Amino acid sequence: MTGGLLEREIGFFHALRDAGVNISLAEVLDATRALGAIDLLDRESLRAAYAATTLKRPAHRPAFDALFDLWFPPVTGDPSASGRDGEAAGGEPGEGAQGDGPPDTEALRDALRQLLLDGDEEAMRRFARETVRDLGKADTAPGRQNWFSYRVLRGLSPETLMASLLDNLLAGQQRGGMAEKVARQTITERIRQFQEMVESEVRRRLAEDRGAEQLSKTAVQPLAEQVDFLRASRNDMVELRRQVFPLARRLATRLTAKRRLGRSGRLDFRRTVRASLATGGVPLVTHHRPHKPHKPELTVICDVSGSVAGFAHFTLMLAYALSEQFTKVRAFAFIDTCDEVSRFFTPGGDVADALARMSAEANLVWFDGHSDYGHSLKEFAATYPDAVGPRTSLLILGDARNNYRATEVPVLRSLVARARHAYWLNPEPQAYWGSGDSATTAYAEAIEMVEVRNAVQLEAFVQRLLPT
Repeated sequence: MTGGLLEREIGFFHALRDAGVNISLAEVLDATRALGAIDLLDRESLRAAYAATTLKRPAHRPAFDALFDLWFPPVTGDPSASGRDGEAAGGEPGEGAQGDGPPDTEALRDALRQLLLDGDEEAMRRFARETVRDLGKADTAPGRQNWFSYRVLRGLSPETLMASLLDNLLAGQQRGGMAEKVARQTITERIRQFQEMVESEVRRRLAEDRGAEQLSKTAVQPLAEQVDFLRASRNDMVELRRQVFPLARRLATRLTAKRRLGRSGRLDFRRTVRASLATGGVPLVTHHRPHKPHKPELTVICDVSGSVAGFAHFTLMLAYALSEQFTKVRAFAFIDTCDEVSRFFTPGGDVADALARMSAEANLVWFDGHSDYGHSLKEFAATYPDAVGPRTSLLILGDARNNYRATEVPVLRSLVARARHAYWLNPEPQAYWGSGDSATTAYAEAIEMVEVRNAVQLEAFVQRLLPT
């Protein structure tokens, strides 16, 4: 491997780790060995080799591609780099078809329409480079230029070409049938490819101007599993919910293996003595009874008010996705009073529908609809005395912001004493605990409080939940 490529590879892997993609030393070595099996001048083969050896989750692919484009930009002579438009690596392209005047956006739209009909990826990639050159540059400060993909996509508006493209593809055919559906999917996919090509070219130009290392820090959005629950947008929560079941499968596999590899059971005295007869009565080998892994019950009590509702919903979905790892799962929700919501969750049912029904039908408001942890804990203990017992793992979910109301810490302490394990998962950063109306200081004296701000921290906590 050449020194330049090695430096780029090291920088690329550091950028991936900074973005939240876990890459082990063994995977780095696998990636390096894979380079001996590909043509290093073929950029897409290089991308595929790195992706195959380092990526473990499909959700990480967008961040991977964005950073790959920064650290390994197209160069002249790369068969996959659309370098045939007269542009030298690191320099400005030759004069395009638009000449020295302003670009003719209608002519560009007509050219894009034909490219989308033809489906020639190489020509589309070349066209993306030319349109970024002609439309994507903006003077953001005196003497400073910047590049923006939205300027290109706004000028060309490829999504508005759908109707005319369908007319061309379905000329003489009946509309509304399978043919139209296939044609629409084909066009949508080609438009998406063109948009990605534009974004890739913009990243390449920005990397040339500012350097890949500097741009890597802002080039990718935080991975969904790293976004704080309390700051997650609607799209972030949609992506998190999509990850619930793959996450649950991964955790269930680890937890099952952990139990199987657990310590041996109690000493089998009779078998040990019998075996010692062969060594003159010296018990060189001990025998144990089979270890029966413990499957606890799980009781979840969650605040579903305001901004913590997204965190509670995601955690409830994960708990039910992991239900096979527990003997029994019971769920309770509260705002200023508590209600059991287990009835909304049935095996094989749609968890999203269950959450919607819970929000609409559960009895969660007693007084004014503002969080009241003390009253809710008191009602839970009085109404559901059988929900916490010696086999129960008790989870309480919420930020403990109690609106300066009574905390009822003695009630919480009695629940913790009855449970096998008890934890309070708090989605607020620990630095905020105890500030304002937060009752974390009082509650933390009765129960172990754990900061769980994102899905990564939640996954780490769940692995603690089922000890061998």
